[in-house]
Amino acid sequence: MTVPTLLVDFPPLGHPDHSARATLLGHQWPVMWVVGNNFFRPISTLGIFGYGFAAWAARGGGLKGDWRLYALGAACHLSTVVHSAINMQPLNDQLDRLSMSEDKTEAVQLARDWVKCNKWRIFFPFVAGSAALWQACLV
Repeated sequence: MTVPTLLVDFPPLGHPDHSARATLLGHQWPVMWVVGNNFFRPISTLGIFGYGFAAWAARGGGLKGDWRLYALGAACHLSTVVHSAINMQPLNDQLDRLSMSEDKTEAVQLARDWVKCNKWRIFFPFVAGSAALWQACLV
């Protein structure tokens, strides 16, 4: 929610305030990253282990339901972590460098790329949650 908010009324390239706002985005980014990382990393970890344990328990007969739906949930949360590491981290690093870089021309595009890439981090948990709800309705 924060990155799209920072893009509201962002001065266009060539505007006298563009460079200052890009620098501010670079200064704000590390704080947002730390807060988001500290909040969402435990959720993803719990999701991976929770769904993984449920898949194991269902496969062994200790939990009702199809173990494959639980395994799908675990895989979705793991996909979120892998996607974050491979695709999001380079964008995180580039946004972080905005505060120190002289070149501010890519600030808005970097933030938009981050927002576009971040949609997958919503999609995977949505699929996992949908599978869990489906599983709950079947049992």
